[in-house]
Amino acid sequence: MGFMDKWKMKFQKNEEETKEVSTKYKDGMKKTRQSFSGRINDLIARYRKVDEDFFEELEEVLITADVGVSTVMDLIDELKMEVKRQNIKDSKAVKDLISEKLVEIYYGEDDEQTEHLNLQEEQLSIILVVGVNGAGKTTSIGKLAYQLKQQGKKVVLAAGDTFRAGAIEQLDIWGERAGVDVIKQNEGSDPAAVIFDGIKSAKSRNADVLICDTAGRLQNKVNLMNELAKVKRVIEREVPGAPHEVLLVLDATTGQNALSQAKTFSEATDVSGIVLTKLDGTAKGGIVLAIRHELQLPVKYVGLGEKMEDLQEFDAHAFVYGLFADMLEED
Repeated sequence: MGFMDKWKMKFQKNEEETKEVSTKYKDGMKKTRQSFSGRINDLIARYRKVDEDFFEELEEVLITADVGVSTVMDLIDELKMEVKRQNIKDSKAVKDLISEKLVEIYYGEDDEQTEHLNLQEEQLSIILVVGVNGAGKTTSIGKLAYQLKQQGKKVVLAAGDTFRAGAIEQLDIWGERAGVDVIKQNEGSDPAAVIFDGIKSAKSRNADVLICDTAGRLQNKVNLMNELAKVKRVIEREVPGAPHEVLLVLDATTGQNALSQAKTFSEATDVSGIVLTKLDGTAKGGIVLAIRHELQLPVKYVGLGEKMEDLQEFDAHAFVYGLFADMLEED
């Protein structure tokens, strides 16, 4: 069953929801799609048959989209094998195959539940949010809090980024927008103490979810690691089994630099998922696949615009549809 067949099945199961999600991905990934599918279309128009030169140029297109060298090599190997197995001669027939393999390479051995947040049913769920300043950390926390509240959850925020000037006020503004309480202390306070207060307050308010902000300084890696380790110890002591998610916020427009940030933060704490912001602002959306494939970390949310609702739970099928929408709809 090809990519479009699976996509149509998804559509038929829940037409309204799938239509809404696919529109958001199609609109939000316009820059990547224009660059990516334009070049693939051009490639297919120039090569009637699938040969070594075709694969070499396809490799270049994928690397330019920031899919990542090792991911591209694996993908090309898979495509070559499948082209041989299905005895595909015509380059047009490779189009659907590329879409299918991109989804497969994203999920790997995992099922499609990797995107969902690990929220607890009967106890307080704690989400620790990490990432460098400027990646969109506070904005993502605000949007996530708003969405969880829309789902009927009682949410509390803890302003653990006490290092950056204005970070507490910024979180306060987002708390107001989302309609949730923010637990804070003065600038320069011990972040672990703020998170401790946050846990106590969330419990006393019978909250469902506590989202903790943290400092994003990368220039002193040792300090960052020590601080995150201390915060994590406090959380584990107060709520055994927590944090239930450690979300790393990365800016999609920084491309391969986002990958090196992810490696640093993964050393500092057990990152469980990625929030990839500003995907609508880059032509190199392939970074989603590089992160997943090279770091074995699921992308949980992607930022596809400025509005509260534009932080979308990641869906690899919708992402690939966003990459190829014009081409797939033509077919």
